[in-house]
Amino acid sequence: MDFHNHHSSTGVQCLADTLEKPLLDDRQYRVVKLPNELEALLIHDPTTDKASAALDNNAGAMSDAKDMPGMAHAVEHLLFMGTKKYPQENEYQRYLTAHSGHSNAFTASTSTNYYFEVAAQTNQDQKTESTPQTNGNHSTSPLYGALDRFAQFFVEPLFLEETLDRELRAVDSENKKNLQDDMWRLMQLGRTLSNPKHPNNHFATGNLQTLRDEPLARGVKIRDEFMKFHEQQYSANRMKLVVLGRESLDTLQSWVEELFANVVNKKLPENRWDGIPIYSENELNTEIRVKPVVDMRSINLSFPWMDEDALFEEQPGRYMSHLIGHEGPGSILSYVKAKGWANSLSAGEHTLCPGTATFSIELRLTPEGMKNYKEIVAIIFQYISILRQKAPEQWIFDEMKRMTEVDFRFKQKSDASRTASRLSQVMQKPLPRDRLLSGESVITKFDPELIQKALASLNVDNFRLTIVSQDALEVESEIQHEPWYNTEYTVKKMPEDFVAYLKKAYNSKASERIPDLALPAKNEFIPSKLEVEKKDIKQPSKTPKLIRNERNLRLWYKKDDQFWVPKGSVNLYLRNPLCGLTARNAVIACLYTELVEDSLAEYAYDAQIAGLGYALDSSSNGLTIHISGYSDKMSVLLEKVLLSMRDLEVKQDRFDVIKERLMRGWKNSEFAPPYHQVSQYSRWLSQEHGWITEQLLDELPVISSDDVRSFQSVLLRQFHIEALVHGNIYQEDALRVADVVQSTLKPEVFPAHQWKVKRAVDFPAGSDYVYERTLKDPLQVNHAIHYLLTVGDKTDKLLHAQLLLFCQMIHEPAFNQLRSQEQLGYVVFSGHVTHVTNEVFRVLIQSERTPEYLESRIDAFLTNFKKSLVDMTDTEFESHKSSVTSERLQKLKNLNEEGNRFWHHISNEVYQFQQREDDVDMLKEVKKQDMMEFYERYINPESATRAKLAVYLRAQAGKVGEQLANAGSDVDMKTQFLAALEQFLTMQGMPADKDALNGRFKDVDVTNQEAVMSAVTTYLKEDAKLPEQVVTMALEQGKPLLEQALAQLHAASSSGAETENSVQEQSSKAIKIEDVRAFKASLPLTKGAKPIADLTVFEDLEPKL
Repeated sequence: MDFHNHHSSTGVQCLADTLEKPLLDDRQYRVVKLPNELEALLIHDPTTDKASAALDNNAGAMSDAKDMPGMAHAVEHLLFMGTKKYPQENEYQRYLTAHSGHSNAFTASTSTNYYFEVAAQTNQDQKTESTPQTNGNHSTSPLYGALDRFAQFFVEPLFLEETLDRELRAVDSENKKNLQDDMWRLMQLGRTLSNPKHPNNHFATGNLQTLRDEPLARGVKIRDEFMKFHEQQYSANRMKLVVLGRESLDTLQSWVEELFANVVNKKLPENRWDGIPIYSENELNTEIRVKPVVDMRSINLSFPWMDEDALFEEQPGRYMSHLIGHEGPGSILSYVKAKGWANSLSAGEHTLCPGTATFSIELRLTPEGMKNYKEIVAIIFQYISILRQKAPEQWIFDEMKRMTEVDFRFKQKSDASRTASRLSQVMQKPLPRDRLLSGESVITKFDPELIQKALASLNVDNFRLTIVSQDALEVESEIQHEPWYNTEYTVKKMPEDFVAYLKKAYNSKASERIPDLALPAKNEFIPSKLEVEKKDIKQPSKTPKLIRNERNLRLWYKKDDQFWVPKGSVNLYLRNPLCGLTARNAVIACLYTELVEDSLAEYAYDAQIAGLGYALDSSSNGLTIHISGYSDKMSVLLEKVLLSMRDLEVKQDRFDVIKERLMRGWKNSEFAPPYHQVSQYSRWLSQEHGWITEQLLDELPVISSDDVRSFQSVLLRQFHIEALVHGNIYQEDALRVADVVQSTLKPEVFPAHQWKVKRAVDFPAGSDYVYERTLKDPLQVNHAIHYLLTVGDKTDKLLHAQLLLFCQMIHEPAFNQLRSQEQLGYVVFSGHVTHVTNEVFRVLIQSERTPEYLESRIDAFLTNFKKSLVDMTDTEFESHKSSVTSERLQKLKNLNEEGNRFWHHISNEVYQFQQREDDVDMLKEVKKQDMMEFYERYINPESATRAKLAVYLRAQAGKVGEQLANAGSDVDMKTQFLAALEQFLTMQGMPADKDALNGRFKDVDVTNQEAVMSAVTTYLKEDAKLPEQVVTMALEQGKPLLEQALAQLHAASSSGAETENSVQEQSSKAIKIEDVRAFKASLPLTKGAKPIADLTVFEDLEPKL
């Protein structure tokens, strides 16, 4: 097309001004290239209330210098810390927060992606504008101001010296957050064991060791190195920019030309690594065995694969993953699952970088499956032999093509920032510019020869096998430690007899193969009725209608009136408090839902790949069923789910598999990152009834399949039905949904007077509680604190609006102070949460510092915030109100979002469907003095009326640090120190020779950090005789604890200055919760949840069909 190459008078080249887009996409698009070769996709969205921009630079972790791994990641952090035009380090974040915005960035293998989201217009613009904005005004557009600050990252960042150490500590904290995470550990091990000549073979995240300590020891000026990286790897011709706003395309283009014209074009080549195999001969046909942190069992087959970036029309990997990853009858998973060997299977192509890709097949195994892993691998190659000996099927491709077309045609909008970030990454692909939206989504060409060529890569001589299990390491003398995460593993060539066994399977004839393996049947769930009755609607309804309100049924309904897609959802709440009456009941209910889902797995898989899914869950008040997707075959799936619930046959072999999986999953959750774990304790302490994981684990071992059979009949005998039918579904069909539920399950009436009342623990004014748990993972170095201040009843509209406003005002200052300035940890979050009926302000931090210290810093910050509140100008105050208003009035982007919002208000039994509008109305009346009073009553640490609960999760490794500090005389100090050091080494799985340690520390002053670190290093190398990489890892993990403890020892031995111990003494004034039942019994309960209005106001009743 001619437009692909036409130029404007400013030298800007228009690459595309029409893009293939979904049917209902009302956005306008234009792709331009600036004179500096920066390419930009401009998106005019006339109705958006959020604007966004994202920039993807083609340089990521694979571009790191070999002697400074993590450099690309560090530069990503440092670009936020001030530019020449805007030198204040948090100016960008302050501006975004003031305009209902946020930002983030991430470093991938071959690119670094930066993005932000901001209000599309000011609050004043929203009031005065009756038509969509087309011409932007620099002085009023939040997008222009954000884009100006954003552009400076790539024009002239400062790399401020004073921020350098803080941000490198942030990178280090981010890395430590992942050290005990098996996903990260396995990913890094895969990198470490790949071809040493490939850039994938390196440490991507970085830490203080690689980015600060070692470079400084070599005499490197690290700030200069980061600036050099930016100079050598950031160039306009490598950058892809996306800008999305309400402004016209011409306005957006003029802003991009103005603000990004000064990004220097260094004419850098695209980062590609063609011709370097990801696995050389040394890595292929190897068997890697790995011991994980949690109890998991898996095998992974990884094959080098063709680079598919230019094959967007054919996508052969998609054809392969559809067949190998299938879960229906005849599939690999169906067969091994029936044998009791596996729980799940996934397969797919993954592009590592331009020029390099892999195809992976991964199975999660049962204990029996792990014993038979060789046979499972052979079964995979038997299935591949079917594909080799049978030509690619046109009808299979056509089914896939049909679903990609339908999904793209009816694709709905997503968040502005998600859209911008994703598309800026897509722009790095070699796609025609008019297919940026559809290129990766829609497959168009059936190429059987290309499929067969790709299939040839899936052969026995072209893969490596990774086996993950607690028992995977068979020969202790062969165990190695991955240098960055200390993961234990072994690696060796596969035994020749195993390779021969696999080749026999790979070359098997039909008569030699397992007869149960076969290609999938045609998918009857592919939707055919895609018509939507679209009407002119002036104002979409903001509430569903209550179309049946009976003794044992409430049916809510809303026909889609704004998104016009052939989709819908059915939500069912089968109210029966038996599910959560005891921990035992909760476990049995969970087993029941898992067994139902297991029985439906093969049947529901076809529905899933045809865009129709379901979920069945248990809660303390009953069962929930959620079905969503294309509405055409929705009733068929619903009926099958209900029949399976009613007629479930509990088979002993499947019960055993699912019970073991549940047991393992719950145990593993106790090894999750501390900030993931802490919220369950907060909820448990704040609600009248409920159970935590360890209580469920106590019950699970003794529960039998007979218990589930008995419970099933009781559970489904009596319940109340609350339902929401929403989307492209007519009212008569919604009424039939209710009839089907009643006629299939035939529940007895469960009267309202027997329903459980939802209540929260009522923390009295002036209360101050602390609850503490020790983390189960002995090697976790991070503590966590969840600091909660109860504000009040969630139905108090004014109080809720004030809490939202307070969270808005404090969000950026809290992050800046606690994370950026004080570097307490990578995970720092503030905001509000609802605990049953109570609204709560919270701060959550994960850190190597003790929980007591973290609490003291939160208190100090909240105390100092009073001055910020007092000094806040009227303009700043109104700006915060506008930001909250903008966020609350943000438009729904898709049907799912609307349905989820309705269901939230129904399931919490308050039915406040217009809560957001209520919040905005209340905000109009809030004055600064009101917020001062709010602060003094609920937030100020010196307040006599605030109610506080702090939950501490204490790392076992952190307890070593505390022990080191509890010493009196010099002799006591050394004795305590050595005892704690022995404990630390034991926890790390390293030799702790008491005599050797005493010898090394005979003349060492344990308050001298340098002398201590030297003695520890010498002991590990010469006495324990550990490899260099293991010593490095041990010192890296233990250094923060030693530094902290040594600082405390030094303080204790000198002036008696305040330490974290004194902080602990101060925090001892709080009441420590020892017995949770007694604690709850000592406190009153809140009012129960109840409808905000009489439900009759929602009724629109018609005769039952």
